[in-house]
Amino acid sequence: MGTAAVAQPSDVRGSTAVLATLASAQFLMALDSSVMNVSIASVAEDLGTTVTGVQTAITLYTLVMAALMITGGKLGALLGRRRMFVLGGLIYASGSLVTALAPNLTVLIVGWSGLEGIGAALIMPAVVALVAGNFPSERRTSAYGMVAAAGAVAVAAGPIIGGAVTTSFSWRWVFAGEVVVALAIVSRARSLADAPPEHRPKLDVVGALLSALGLSAVVLGFLRSSAWGWVAAKPGGPSVLGLSPVVWLILGGLLVLWLLLRWEARVEERGEEPLIYRAHLQNRRLTGGLSLFGVQYFMQAGVFFTIPLFLSIVLGLSAFETGLRLLPLSIGLLATAIGVPRIFPAAAPRRVVRIGTFLMLAGTAVLIGGLQPGANAAIVSLPLLLIGLGIGALASQLGAVAVSAVPEAEAPEVGGLQNTVTNLGASLGTALVGSLLIAALTASLSQGIQSNPDVPQSVKDQASVQMQSGVPFLSDEQLSGALADAGVSESASDAIVEDNSEARYTGLRVALSSVMLVGVLGLFLSGGLPGRPLAGSAGGAARPAERVRGDPAPRMA
Repeated sequence: MGTAAVAQPSDVRGSTAVLATLASAQFLMALDSSVMNVSIASVAEDLGTTVTGVQTAITLYTLVMAALMITGGKLGALLGRRRMFVLGGLIYASGSLVTALAPNLTVLIVGWSGLEGIGAALIMPAVVALVAGNFPSERRTSAYGMVAAAGAVAVAAGPIIGGAVTTSFSWRWVFAGEVVVALAIVSRARSLADAPPEHRPKLDVVGALLSALGLSAVVLGFLRSSAWGWVAAKPGGPSVLGLSPVVWLILGGLLVLWLLLRWEARVEERGEEPLIYRAHLQNRRLTGGLSLFGVQYFMQAGVFFTIPLFLSIVLGLSAFETGLRLLPLSIGLLATAIGVPRIFPAAAPRRVVRIGTFLMLAGTAVLIGGLQPGANAAIVSLPLLLIGLGIGALASQLGAVAVSAVPEAEAPEVGGLQNTVTNLGASLGTALVGSLLIAALTASLSQGIQSNPDVPQSVKDQASVQMQSGVPFLSDEQLSGALADAGVSESASDAIVEDNSEARYTGLRVALSSVMLVGVLGLFLSGGLPGRPLAGSAGGAARPAERVRGDPAPRMA
């Protein structure tokens, strides 16, 4: 069974420069999760695509990371963490360059979703292992904290950076800048110690393929639900055995994930090294922490996707103005992520996480109530502050909960699981929230047009046919131009634009309601978190993890 290479005091090369290199890598990886959300409208217009197209690119980026993260960690243990760190950085830089030069959505997906996602899947597990390999045990907790803080700062700063660059120059310069930063980080990799692992694990190729296939099928099913239908196939859309492909993608994906668990149990019983250890999945504290990570990133991704659409498309704000309006979330996130451990070092993780989840739920509820026709940008300030405080509260606890659930030598493997779950949560958040948004928008607009006496019957019939596969999330100006090009009369066009305006708010509220639903689910899952302070806090030691890899484990069903 593989263990991380852990630095000893006699060979430690940890320094400020080393920590800066690793923290910078974490910052860059986290930045992509928030930097472009404020520029969705600009990217869509520049590439001649729709909001749904950009949503697909965002979803696939986090999906690629989720599907390959554990495999990336195993490759690091097999071939060397520093080597994977460098290789991942070069792949990431090439992906950023391709994205910066992308002439259309397809090339954008290849560069951003594909190459950058693969690069990140190699870099992020390596960062966790390299912290262990470069710092002695007494400094390691602090180093992990600084790296995690860099990720939190990136999520908070992303909207401002993306908005400022997009408004002043172009969204392409964001990715051009990432090329420079990625290459600079790679150039500093020589200073990183890469002690050889205790043994070279054998990569579980079958497990890696099953994991990627299962996760991809489930997320793609949610992503295509608005276009293909959840159960019944939409008219003119694809169908399999009379049902929407969405049903079969989700069911098939879940079946593959079940097969993955059975395969992993068989591999471990043969005495070989699996992709995922059963003991980790049976560790209540670890699974509790990972589950809440998924909830946090689902809610975070849902808010980061919907609110920029409201600000930029509905209200017509620039990317920079949109980023400024997201500033309360960034401030709240940093305040609690940094402040809670310092002010309340002996706080019980379960209590902090539940308070944070309630704050996120409260902020989302206020947003839903405020998203009504005639609303202005000011209505997002207070709810985003509450959501940011909640995200920061969860971020201040969950990493420590996950790492403390297993022996120190297994921290890199837990880091791989953590990165997989967070990116899976972000993928599902963007896919499901975006799909519900488009589905609710389509249904509401269709109903509004059909019941509007100012719209001629011929236009109603034409609209009914064209909206069967879903309608794009458009501004009033974009819709007016499209209707004029289609030869719709001015009076009918005005009526449809008004209906669309109301339908957009309906879509936003429905989408955010799914965020609240997942948040409530998080409250149920929080029971698996420690109810007492973790070891090393002022309040005393936490109870030991229920099960670690070396313990006997019951056979997986």
